[in-house]
Amino acid sequence: MPLYEHILIARQDVSSQQVETLIETLTNLVAEQGGTVVKTENWGLRNLAYRINKNRKGHYALFHIDAPATAIAEMERTLRINEDIIRFMTLRLNQLPDGPTIMMQVKAAREERARREAGDGRRRDRDGYGDRDEFSTGAES
Repeated sequence: MPLYEHILIARQDVSSQQVETLIETLTNLVAEQGGTVVKTENWGLRNLAYRINKNRKGHYALFHIDAPATAIAEMERTLRINEDIIRFMTLRLNQLPDGPTIMMQVKAAREERARREAGDGRRRDRDGYGDRDEFSTGAES
């Protein structure tokens, strides 16, 4: 069966729980049509590059799908009807990429950096030094 990558953007007013329900509904729809959703990633609420229908932010979700073309057509028809979806795009791929996408890698790196900074116990200045009181400026002679 053909392989697809599908990305959708839901309105910012929609809760995260509703986005999870939408992802589950689309996964079930593809399964009913004889396909499988290999991987899903919820990228969360992100800023849009430009306003779309008075929305500045949107909930992004990514699907890697192995399904016939009729399943993709039905999924896109369902998304056109849904008023919570701002945009969607489906691409046909020769092979699905392995591992997490770049968006998830950036998210993991950001969480790791926050965990390291929280474990340090003190906050550092831009120049890398902690408290500047212990250094003399030369004017105190």
